[in-house]
Amino acid sequence: QVQLVESGGGLVQPGGSLRLSCVVSGFNFPVFAMKWYRQAPGKEREKVATIATGGSTYYPDSVEGRFTISRDNAENTLYLQMNNLKPEDTAVYYCNAAVPFSSWGQGTQVTVSS
Repeated sequence: QVQLVESGGGLVQPGGSLRLSCVVSGFNFPVFAMKWYRQAPGKEREKVATIATGGSTYYPDSVEGRFTISRDNAENTLYLQMNNLKPEDTAVYYCNAAVPFSSWGQGTQVTVSS
């Protein structure tokens, strides 16, 4: 079965950095486009980064230039490097396929606060 395990979140001051990881299993990771999503309290889940199977990446304006998505197909791992973090980046971060599987991981909490 599909398993998605996110890690790497934490408390960071504005302007700080974090690197999130997502180890996946139960599906053929290299042939799936993947996304990072986030959900802040009281808000809907939103997409923050996409990586295609060939490595092309896409970001919304809100994180463009600050977030970098990458993947290691040999390790079945998805990454999100987040720099220059802002308080509005505070959320639980999840990974999933670009067309999401029905199951989600537990997510990893990112809190940006001074």
